[in-house]
Amino acid sequence: MTVETSTLATAALAILVLLLIFGGVAKLATAGRDADPGGLSRLGPGVLVPERWRKPFMIFCAVGEFVLAAGLLFTRHPLPRWGTIAFFSVATYVLWELRRRRPDVGCGCFGEASGSPVGLRSIGRAAVLAGMAVVVTLVPVSGTDLWSEASLNLAESLGAGLALLVLLSPEMGEGIARVRHRAPCEQRPVPASRALSRLRTSTEWRSHAPSLTSEEPSDSWRELCWRFFVYPGRTAAGAETEVVFAVYLSGRRPPVRVAVVGTDGPGTGSDDILQESIGVSAGR
Repeated sequence: MTVETSTLATAALAILVLLLIFGGVAKLATAGRDADPGGLSRLGPGVLVPERWRKPFMIFCAVGEFVLAAGLLFTRHPLPRWGTIAFFSVATYVLWELRRRRPDVGCGCFGEASGSPVGLRSIGRAAVLAGMAVVVTLVPVSGTDLWSEASLNLAESLGAGLALLVLLSPEMGEGIARVRHRAPCEQRPVPASRALSRLRTSTEWRSHAPSLTSEEPSDSWRELCWRFFVYPGRTAAGAETEVVFAVYLSGRRPPVRVAVVGTDGPGTGSDDILQESIGVSAGR
C-alpha cells in the first residue's frame, strides 16, 4: 500500500464520515420539527413511502448514516464499507429516478436544506461519494489513520475533495442567497414550536409557571416580530387570570416579556409591551 493511495483513502474517509454525520443531523432536525404540514412529502425520502411512514423513515435514514460513519471511523471491518457503497449507490439511483419522475421534489440529503428540485449536481455528488466509498473499501483505513497520515498531502487531498463537493452541492448556493437576501424579521416564517421552546427555557416562564393552571396555551398569535402565548392562571388569592407571554422572533437569545391580566385589567408584568396593541398582524 503506497503512501499516496493511503493518503487519498484517508481523505476520502474523513469526507465520508463528515457528510454522513451532517446528513444524519440535518435529517433528525427536519424530522423533529416537521412544523410545515406535508413538508416531508417534498423531500426525497418522503416521496418513497406512505405518509404515516415518512417521519420514521427519515429518522431511520439518519440513524443508518450515524452507524455507517461510526463503522468507518472506528473499525476496518468491510461491512460498514460495503454498506456505505450500497448507501450512496442506491442514493444515486434514487435521485436519478426522482429527477425523472418527480422533478418537483428535493433530495432531502441534508433535510429541509435540500428542498430544491433534484438536479445533476446532487446526483453527481452522490456518485462521487459512492466512488470515495469504493476507495475506502479497497484501502481499509480508519480514524487512527487521520492522525498517523497527517501531512500536507492529506490536507491538500482533503481540501480538493471538499472543494469538489461544494461545487456539487446546490445547498451552498441556496444558503448564501438566503443570507444575502434575508427577509425582514416581520416577514420571516418562524415555527410557533421554536418560539414556544424559547419561552419554556426563559426566566419569565420559570417565574410564572407555578401560577399557571395549564401547560398548554389557550391562545397564540403572531404580530410582526413577536409571538404571543396566552395561558390560564390563578393568583395566590384564587382569582382567575391570564398570563400573556411575548417572545421576540429574532436573535440568538431573543427577549421574552410577560403580563398578568385579570378581570380588572393588566396586572404586573416585566414590560409594558403587551399594554399597547401592535396594529399590523402577521398572521397566526
